[in-house]
Amino acid sequence: MKENNLKIKSFAFAVIVVNTFKTLKSRQIDYALIRQFLRSGTSVGANVAEAYGAISDAEFSSKLSISYKESLETKFWISLLHETGYLSKSEFLTEKCDELSKILYTIIKKTRIEKKTTPSK
Repeated sequence: MKENNLKIKSFAFAVIVVNTFKTLKSRQIDYALIRQFLRSGTSVGANVAEAYGAISDAEFSSKLSISYKESLETKFWISLLHETGYLSKSEFLTEKCDELSKILYTIIKKTRIEKKTTPSK
């Protein structure tokens, strides 16, 4: 059985976030700041995993919406860490985060449009 592409990408992103966090933590950067980055960055994949275990279409859409919002928050923290000089190279992280955001948005948009256009019984 082929593994879900979104699950793979969101897990890989979480691994990158954890490794970046460990690097930042070893440089004794403000813990509260990098902890927020860690929480939102790993939450993307955690909510994707929960979405694929959802028991209804509404729950699936809700979990992916949370994941999408977490990806936007993570991009904020990446930008802040970069602009304050804590993160010298943020392009790779930003690209991966943007890729996930686009995938999530596309799925959310598609599932909500399909639900609205499906006739009621």
